[in-house]
Amino acid sequence: MPAALVAAGAVAALMWTLWTVFSNSRDVGVPMVILTVLLLVATSTATLAGPDDALERTAALSWPPRRAAHLLATLAVVIVLLLATLHTGARFGPAGLVVRDAAGLLGLTALGAATIGAARSWFLPLGWTLAAIVFPQDERGAGPILTWQSQAPGSKAAALTAALLAIGGLAAYALSGPARRAPAEAAL
Repeated sequence: MPAALVAAGAVAALMWTLWTVFSNSRDVGVPMVILTVLLLVATSTATLAGPDDALERTAALSWPPRRAAHLLATLAVVIVLLLATLHTGARFGPAGLVVRDAAGLLGLTALGAATIGAARSWFLPLGWTLAAIVFPQDERGAGPILTWQSQAPGSKAAALTAALLAIGGLAAYALSGPARRAPAEAAL
């Protein structure tokens, strides 16, 4: 966990510095905000599973509340790191976009951890987000749902999609924990 916090702080500082040095605008571009949220969420994937699968399944105390608290704390770290920039020379916002994308991407990552394992849990959020940025859609049809990350902060379809991913990921990860690794993978 300490390494993930340091990595998240370093990513936020790097992206803030890059925008400050190479841009004339105080407001960070939406694609860079989305990518920064994605990178901050990706730094947390190593914390979604421990080194011992057996320990993940046994304990004197219940795991689901601890897993849920872990995800909520991770969400708070991502949001605080980016919203703290609103009073600086490079503003990562708007706040609605940061909160929506952080919750949705973290939920998607948690779904990945519960189904394919923590080591690969960042694959789907990365692919989906890059596709949403490269191929933006307007407010018609399934566009706002498929590209929810890059929609305007006021988009109801994007907010609903992010909320469903966040709740689904929280429930799946809290209740089942990370997917078990293959014995050969766990030996590494």
